[in-house]
Parts: sequence; C-alpha cells; structure tokens
Amino acid sequence: MMELIVKKLKPEAQLPTRGSALAAGYDLCACLSAPVSIAPGETVGVGTGLAFAVPEGWFAALFARSGLATRQGLRPANCVGVCDADYRGEYIIPLHNDSRETRTIAPGERIAQMILLPCQELRFREAEELPATERGAGGFGSTGV
Repeated sequence: MMELIVKKLKPEAQLPTRGSALAAGYDLCACLSAPVSIAPGETVGVGTGLAFAVPEGWFAALFARSGLATRQGLRPANCVGVCDADYRGEYIIPLHNDSRETRTIAPGERIAQMILLPCQELRFREAEELPATERGAGGFGSTGV
C-alpha cells in the first residue's frame, strides 16, 4: 500500500475517505466556514483545506463525484483536475453548476474524488510519417460507433 503525505491547512479539513473498500477514488470534502451557493452557469472554487506531497512519477487526478454530478448538476469546471507532483498548495475544486437551479455546498460535503495515477516523462521524436494502422486517420464515428 502506498502512503501519501497530506497536510491539513485548516483544522476543520477532513482527510480523504473511500466510499467503499474497492472504490477507486478518495473523496475530497469542502472545507468551508459556511455554506456556499453556486448559481446556474457559475463556477466557484471550493477549497479542501488539504495539501499533498504526491511522489515523483505520479499525479493526483481530480474527478467529479457521480452522485453530485447527476443529482445536483455540479462538476469540476475543468472536468478533470491535474495536480502535479511538485504542487504543494491547497487542492481547490472549481465546481461548475450545469443545472438551472442555484445549488449549495455545505461545509464537509464531498465535492470531488482523487485518484493517484502514474505518469511518465516523454521524449518526442518528429517523423514525416506515422506507422500505419487499420483505422488510420479516421475520426469520430469512423469505427461504426
């Protein structure tokens, strides 16, 4: 099991938790002193009160919580947040309201899920041609779906 170092930036911040033993994501909670309203079409940054020491070769991916997105119409504005291994600041979730109603985030409410993923350093080699595949340059819908 990997250990991830986390720092509480505020005493009321909650450490990430999993919804079940086999859940891929760890829920991040809103660290707020009072509820925050998000109007339709508006984006509001909601802090978690947490900072992490992600190991080199990894990054923290921040995803929507499916229940919040489907029931409330709230999702991260950038769809998937990418927190690099060298970032040590507070994890802030920019929640966007896709619904037609004002939504409210309560202190301690689960607002996103974090998954730690590996990443590799890449070297790019320019070429005149790419290796051929059966699909080739066929775009959207080119495979019959």
